[in-house]
Amino acid sequence: MYLEMENATKIIDKKIILNSVSIAMERGKIYGIKGKNGSGKTMLIKSMCGLIHLNQGEVRINGKALGKGQEFPPSVGALIENPGFIENYSGYKNLELLASIQNIIGENEIRSMMEKMGLDPFEKKKVKKYSLGMKQKLGIVAAVMEHPELILLDEPTNALDMESVGRLNELLEAEKKRNALVVISSHDLEELEMIADNVFVIENGKIMKEYETK
Repeated sequence: MYLEMENATKIIDKKIILNSVSIAMERGKIYGIKGKNGSGKTMLIKSMCGLIHLNQGEVRINGKALGKGQEFPPSVGALIENPGFIENYSGYKNLELLASIQNIIGENEIRSMMEKMGLDPFEKKKVKKYSLGMKQKLGIVAAVMEHPELILLDEPTNALDMESVGRLNELLEAEKKRNALVVISSHDLEELEMIADNVFVIENGKIMKEYETK
């Protein structure tokens, strides 16, 4: 298994946010996390990429626990809550700056990924003038464009129209085929079952059910 969580527990202000969660996920699959607002699904995704420290239990990537010499997964792209960008730069310029950190991809790959999500890479419009849907698409591209081993998307379809949801699903299917592990959360079960191979249902910080969709 590529990603494993064992008895993952997170408590904030004496409230249990994650309650002894144990799950296992492998690469080459898309996993859905279904839950209402406040169910713990965002905290679950944050724990998977090392953004929070657990009170109990652990998260392991390729058998190595996060927080023990490895704070974050070695290859991860994430969209969690509202994506943050430099408002006075164009969408392409923001992505170019992000890509320059690791220098894994170049301008052609950035432009190609933008087009796949329905964004014009040559548009000069500043991000501050983007609609919510455009910002969401830009956040998805930022998470996926470097083709990481682990892709974590929290409510990625927020503010997307049906055409954009279709583009997102095509993008994630392509990442799955190249053996990425993709995790997406949503409050919409029907939406998840369209794309996910497996679905975890979370309520009050506890995994209540897991099942295969295909």
